Amino acid sequence: MSKQTYSVCCCFKRRFKLKEAEVPSEIKDLFRNYSSKNGSMNLEQFHNFLKEVQGEDKLTREEAETVMKSFLNEHKHLKSLNLGEFFMYLTSQINSPLPYPPQVHQDMNAPFSHYFIYTGHNSYLTGNQISSDCSEVAIVEALRRGVRVIELDMWPNSTKDNVDIRHGGAVTSPVELIKCLRAIKDNAFVASEYPVILTLEDHLTPDLQAKVAEMVSKVFGDTLVSSTPEHLVEFPSPESMKRRIIISTKPPKEYRETKSSKEEEDGTIQVNQPSEEAAWGKEIPDFFENLEDKENIHYRQNLAPEYKHLIAIRAEKMKGGIKRWLKVDTKHVHRVSLNEEKLEQAVITHGTDIVRFNQRNLMRIYPKGSRIDSSNYNPLIGWMHGAQMVAFNMQGVGRPLWLMQGLFRANGGCGYVKKPDFLLKCGPNNQVFDPKMNLPVKKTLKVKIFMGEGWNLDFRRTHFDFYSPPDFYVKIAIAGVSADLRRYKTKVIEDNWLPVWNEEFEFPLTLPELALLRIEVHEFDMPDKDDFAGQTCLPVSELKSGIRAIPLYDYKGDKYKSVKLLVRFQFI
Repeated sequence: MSKQTYSVCCCFKRRFKLKEAEVPSEIKDLFRNYSSKNGSMNLEQFHNFLKEVQGEDKLTREEAETVMKSFLNEHKHLKSLNLGEFFMYLTSQINSPLPYPPQVHQDMNAPFSHYFIYTGHNSYLTGNQISSDCSEVAIVEALRRGVRVIELDMWPNSTKDNVDIRHGGAVTSPVELIKCLRAIKDNAFVASEYPVILTLEDHLTPDLQAKVAEMVSKVFGDTLVSSTPEHLVEFPSPESMKRRIIISTKPPKEYRETKSSKEEEDGTIQVNQPSEEAAWGKEIPDFFENLEDKENIHYRQNLAPEYKHLIAIRAEKMKGGIKRWLKVDTKHVHRVSLNEEKLEQAVITHGTDIVRFNQRNLMRIYPKGSRIDSSNYNPLIGWMHGAQMVAFNMQGVGRPLWLMQGLFRANGGCGYVKKPDFLLKCGPNNQVFDPKMNLPVKKTLKVKIFMGEGWNLDFRRTHFDFYSPPDFYVKIAIAGVSADLRRYKTKVIEDNWLPVWNEEFEFPLTLPELALLRIEVHEFDMPDKDDFAGQTCLPVSELKSGIRAIPLYDYKGDKYKSVKLLVRFQFI
C-alpha cells in the first residue's frame, strides 16, 4: 500500500478512536452480524463479509487474508478486526468502487473502431481558445491523465522557415512543434502503454511538410507507425500497437502555387477563414482554396512524399451529403470529423446509419467554434452512436469533462474502453442499435449514501462558512440514454464536517453499459451560490456492489487527498 494511503488510514484510525459514535448504525449492525460476541471479526468472518456483502464471491480465504494485512500494514500479526479497524478498511482506497488496483481487463485485440478512445481537442492550449498560451505543458498534463489522442495545429512560424503549434485565427502565443513532439515522446506511455494517436491540422507548404516528416521520424524513431497501406481494410488493435505513435490526418493534396504580387512582396499568403458550415469535416482546411489572388496557378505534385508516408490513419473529407459519406465501404476504412452541432443534426435522421458507420470506421467529434471559453458538450450523444473519438478541451472544467473522466476510469484507466456489444454487432435482418428505441429496464442500481469525511483535512476551515461548520448535501444522478436519466438530492446536514445522510436512491437502467453515475457534494449557502465540495463520475458497468469508499475530485478533476464518501451499491 502506498505511503499516502497509509497516512490517510492512520488519520481514520485516530479519528475513529476519538469519535466512535460517528460510525453509521448500519455499519455497526453489519460488524455485529459478522463478528464474535467479544467484539472482534476473525479472518473467516471477514472473508464471509467480503463474499456475502461486498459481492467478492470468488475471493479465496488466502486472498481475504492479503486484503486484511494490506490495510493493517503496521499490524500484520493481527488475525482479527475490532469495529474501528473494520471501519478503517471500509474507508480505505483498497475498498474502491472500481476494480482495485486498476488494471486492463477488456479484450484489447479488436480493431480501433471497437473502442471509445480518450481524445483531446486543441491539446496545446492552456486556457481559452482565443488568447491563452500554447504550451507543451498542456500536452504533458493530458497524456499523464491518460488521454490517448492529441491534436496539433501546425502553422509556419513568423519567418516561414519552421513550424509552430498554435490556434489559427486567434491571438494565442505559439509553441514550437519540436517542443511538443519531445513532450509527447517523453510522456506518451506514462499513464498507459496503449497507442497515442496524433491528429494533425496541416497549414503547411510542401517544404515544411517535408521538414515535419523529418522531425517526427527523428523524435519518435521506431515507436512511430509508418509504411502502412494507403487504404486499410481494417484498423489495427490497441494491443498490436502498444507503445506506438500513430499519425492521423488527411493526405496532402496537390500544392497549388500562386505567384501573386502580394506573395512576391513579402512572402506571405493571405487566407480567408472558411465559415463553420463550409469547414464541416475539413479538419485540415484546403490551404489555398480561398486565396485572394488566384492568378498564375500551377501545380507541383507530391513534393513531400515522406510526409504522406507518415499517415497511418487517413482522415477523409465528407463529400456528397450525409448518406454518401455514411456509406460503409467493405474494402477500406477511414476517419471522418464533424463538430458537435453537425452530429446533433445528423443523428435526428441518420442515427442508425452513424452507428453502422462507426462499427468499422472512426468518427471524431469536436467542440463547436463558439466555445471560446474551452467549455465542452454532452459526450453521450457521440458515445451512444458509437463515435470513438469524442474530442474534448481537456484544459477546461465542468460537468461534461467530469463525464469524460468518468468513462475513462473504466478498463484500468488505459484510455481505451471497449464499446458495448450492441454498438458493434448487427441483429436480425442486419439491423443495428437505434438509440431512440424504447427498451425494458435491464437492472436497477440502488445507491445508499452513508456519510462523508475529509473536508476538514483538505480544505481550509474558512473555505465554507467562516463562523460555523459547513452544511453539506449530495447531488446524485445518472447520465446515459434519455430513458435512464434520474437525479436526486439528499437533505442538508447542518454544521458538521462529518455529515451522515443514510439516504437511499434507485436508478432503473435500460442501458447500464452506457450509464455513468454522477455524484457531487455541495455546501448549502442560503444568500449566495452553494459552494462546491467535491465530485466524481463512475462507469456503472464497472461498479462493484457492496459498501465502498468513493474518493472525490476537485473542479478540474484532481483527486483530493482525504475527501470521500461511504456508499453502498446494490444491483437488483
